[in-house]
Amino acid sequence: MSARSLNQRIISVGECMVEMAPTGEGTFAMGFAGDTLNTAWYLRRALPPEAEVDYLTAVGTDAISDRMLGFLRDAGLGTSRIARVPDRTVGLYLIELTNGERSFAYWRGQSAARLLACDPAVLAAGFAGASMIYLSGITLAILEPADRAQLLSALSAARAAGSEVAFDPNLRPRLWPDGATMCAAIMEAARHADIVLPSHEDEAAFFGDEDAAATAARYAAAGASLVVVKDGAGPMVTLTPEGRQSHAPETVSQVVDTTAAGDSFNAGFLAAHLGGAPLAEAVRAGARLAARVIGQRGALVA
Repeated sequence: MSARSLNQRIISVGECMVEMAPTGEGTFAMGFAGDTLNTAWYLRRALPPEAEVDYLTAVGTDAISDRMLGFLRDAGLGTSRIARVPDRTVGLYLIELTNGERSFAYWRGQSAARLLACDPAVLAAGFAGASMIYLSGITLAILEPADRAQLLSALSAARAAGSEVAFDPNLRPRLWPDGATMCAAIMEAARHADIVLPSHEDEAAFFGDEDAAATAARYAAAGASLVVVKDGAGPMVTLTPEGRQSHAPETVSQVVDTTAAGDSFNAGFLAAHLGGAPLAEAVRAGARLAARVIGQRGALVA
């Protein structure tokens, strides 16, 4: 892969939430996180200063929304395309850990981010000139069906104008009415993506994929030109028109908290990809970043 211009604008689309993370002392520390926000945060750190990383979402007009916007700006993320919605606020989630594995409790019924795709003009303006647009299955899940269709239409227009779309299916069945609706929406979004970054364990549970290679083949058949299948500590599989490869990640000596493991891998991988790195090198960059992240507590670690 040849080196690309680093005067790039990357747009991450989704929901930033208040995170309550365990400290290990029976208390919780408040921060801000969310799958596409986590990836944007790590991308901003991994990319050179001249590359822009913007976040597209919606927040309220209350004090906690103001604080969230301040956090995003302090992280170096562009906020000019974040809508402010009166009478709404931001969602919250709490992390519980058992032997390094996390579970979540959510409060997001009044989340303004659910309205991020309600105005096609806002989407068109936000995507204009983007070199890459990144979204996830959670981005899709929080939207009403009509808004989801508007988001996909905006992605289609952006691709036609030259933007590359990267998509992490990030299957979260609790956010969907049923598994069939989730799977149909995920595959529809995949048809609008150039790069798909699934996790095999989740995909096997809902699509019945026998192995990571089957997951890769399904998304390639949907139209993705590059598929990278994560598989926990197991080998990752990549599939391009040039063929399939297997990549063994480095052994992680200590797992403290797996929160944002996939999100950080995506950031490390995409940053290397945007910089023109060969595929195997980009996979290693993603794995190295994820290994560092899961060795510490919380979604966002320095």
